[in-house]
Amino acid sequence: MPPFVSRGLEIVRDPADSPRWDDWRWQASSALRSLAELDAALRLSDDERAGATRAEAEGFPIAITPHTLSLIDREDPSCPIRRQFVPSAAEAIEVPGDLRDPLGEEANEVAPNLVCRYPDRALLLATDRCAVYCRFCTRSRMVGDGGGPRSLAKLEEAFQWLERNRQVREVIVSGGDPLVMGTGRIRRLLERLGAMDWLDTVRIATRAPVTIPQRIDAELCRVLRESHPSVWVMTHFNHPKELSEASHRACAMLVDHGLPVMNQSVLLRGVNDDPDTLEALFRGLVRWRVRPYYLLQADVVRGTGHLRTPISTGIHIMERLQGRLSGIALPKLICDTPNGRGKVPIGPATIVASEGGRHTLKTFRGEEVDYLDPPSPDPEDPAPA
Repeated sequence: MPPFVSRGLEIVRDPADSPRWDDWRWQASSALRSLAELDAALRLSDDERAGATRAEAEGFPIAITPHTLSLIDREDPSCPIRRQFVPSAAEAIEVPGDLRDPLGEEANEVAPNLVCRYPDRALLLATDRCAVYCRFCTRSRMVGDGGGPRSLAKLEEAFQWLERNRQVREVIVSGGDPLVMGTGRIRRLLERLGAMDWLDTVRIATRAPVTIPQRIDAELCRVLRESHPSVWVMTHFNHPKELSEASHRACAMLVDHGLPVMNQSVLLRGVNDDPDTLEALFRGLVRWRVRPYYLLQADVVRGTGHLRTPISTGIHIMERLQGRLSGIALPKLICDTPNGRGKVPIGPATIVASEGGRHTLKTFRGEEVDYLDPPSPDPEDPAPA
């Protein structure tokens, strides 16, 4: 493929083509961001070309790092990586149930950049920037809107709210992708949260290990490990093709620095909506010491109906995977209910009947087995020692 030069940057899709391939800032600055650049790098379909034209005109940005481009099949529009990141004309189509803000984050904003939908945890939106923009993004209404990383001064009202509401024991730092911010900014943010000693945990929600794994270096890992006593990294692999060697190194570095790493996959039509694909993904993650945590029913974001699956698809997949995968490799299937009402676990029906303390359960083999509740204790019997 001949190189294409735009803004003085050469589009490349192979580490051998650039001496700066391992520089995460080069990866970020060299991302494809326009129809012209996509057209030079990929053999676009008419549908993709129409989608990219609309994306350029109407706001939700395009960004594909050279690393992510290297995973994409140049010729095949059905490539599972390509479907996640290259716009489609179908983004212009709204279907019943679509919402601009599917999780009701604006209605649950308790301070600027701070959302609280649960009693014990809050979501801190630290930036609107990502290295790569997923076409199914829950926050497509605001991601990439030009504000960039939030300074500590801009987050001060959020910090003050947390200081007044100590029932919140966990903060999820998201955006945008917080790990695309500079290391010094990340350190200052975590130290500010670390001063709130009632917080049990800080979660970092990021796709950096997937889309810009060069970002995960020893300095960043030390900052994540040392700036707060309990940081968990929540990453987002959707397909086994994303399990690249560079991503393996990134995850290993995080884990070797003592950082727990969990994965949230989104169930996407034509990407990972079959049991064999997800089994390969979850097994690969466990080999990397990354725990599959959630398999998420895709949020009802406006213009994403072409990527969403029926709930029955996820239930069928989980039914097939139960028993094929060990517990550490099997995530929960979750639907984050529309309008911010919270996450609900869903899955195959395993209780066939229940009456009089007798419960008939269906195993992964399809067998029906009875489980009996213990007898109710006699109120006159002494309590066990």
